Amino acid sequence: MTGFSFKRFMAVLRKEWIQVRRDSFTLRMIIALPVMQLFLFGYAINADPKHLPTGLLSADHSKYERTIVAALKNTGYYDIRELSSEAAAERGLADGELLFVVNIPAGFARSVDRGEKPTILMDADATDPSAIGNAAAALASLTTALDRDLPQAVQSRPANLPFQFAVHARYNPEQLTVLNIVPGLICIVLTISTLFVTTLSITRETERGTMENLLAMPVRPIEVMLAKVVPYIAIGYAQVVLIVAIAAVVFGLPIRGSIPLLSVALGLFIASNLALGVTFSTIARNQMQAIQMAQFTLLPSFLLSGFMFPFKGMPVWAQWAGEIFPVTHALRIVRGMLLKGNGPVDIAPELWPMVAFTLVVTVIATWCYRETLD
Repeated sequence: MTGFSFKRFMAVLRKEWIQVRRDSFTLRMIIALPVMQLFLFGYAINADPKHLPTGLLSADHSKYERTIVAALKNTGYYDIRELSSEAAAERGLADGELLFVVNIPAGFARSVDRGEKPTILMDADATDPSAIGNAAAALASLTTALDRDLPQAVQSRPANLPFQFAVHARYNPEQLTVLNIVPGLICIVLTISTLFVTTLSITRETERGTMENLLAMPVRPIEVMLAKVVPYIAIGYAQVVLIVAIAAVVFGLPIRGSIPLLSVALGLFIASNLALGVTFSTIARNQMQAIQMAQFTLLPSFLLSGFMFPFKGMPVWAQWAGEIFPVTHALRIVRGMLLKGNGPVDIAPELWPMVAFTLVVTVIATWCYRETLD
């Protein structure tokens, strides 16, 4: 058999096309993946976040305060809410509910009228420097916001700004990007490794022909899935120890929170990813389908979690979607505990969504588990 035969080529091509048409799941994924990427990058991703949650602590309720607040809102970067106490401000920054706290000191109006150039303190959550950079830079243009309200004597003084902002970068004073990226990498590495390992677990058994032996055993579906998940929890912990040790020694990552508490939270995160992988493995008919399902989940979970782009900069619908994924909550826990020293009360709001996610996907996996090969 020599030379190229167009007839043989067409016969093989027809066979391949029939196989492609029969695998409707793969066709749907091929179409859905680029469409999802288009919408995520087109609508959800924003490197210049606006409407950032900002708290206001004011001991000087005057016309100047109202003008400054209005000027902050007009920039588009600040959504301002009044706070009752400094404790509420600290709690808001620690929980991630606030990215900025504006503190107008007592006697501010009197100092402005005297031309003393008082300072407004702006506390900023610098755990993600890219989220606050443009907003902080916009403050420079606001120092002339009071010009129309100033007494004539103060207005007549040349080159004299009525007040100034002092930005205090909390938790990451030097605003080092590495202190934001490295804690996030802990969650990203765990997601990739644990999800893909268990995604292939059951489909691999089927394709290798060992599923018959597993089905012949007197075990329940939940027992099979737990047995497949538990070994990789230990592997996940080994990855965490390795990454944190390298980050602390090489990159100077601070560890301000409780290591045992962090271990518990990450254990739950690892379990949620493993449970999702097993769910994909029970739904998919082969390893290719299982990998496609994992890839389809990884992209939005990374983009909408706040790892690559500021979470607060995304539209509301994208933030709601991001809240579904365990990696979003794990990122907040890891960054909060390592950089802020958060405790059990601070991370509790991030734990229950991961628990709920794990329970839901475990129920789905148990329901979809096939006890026959048909």
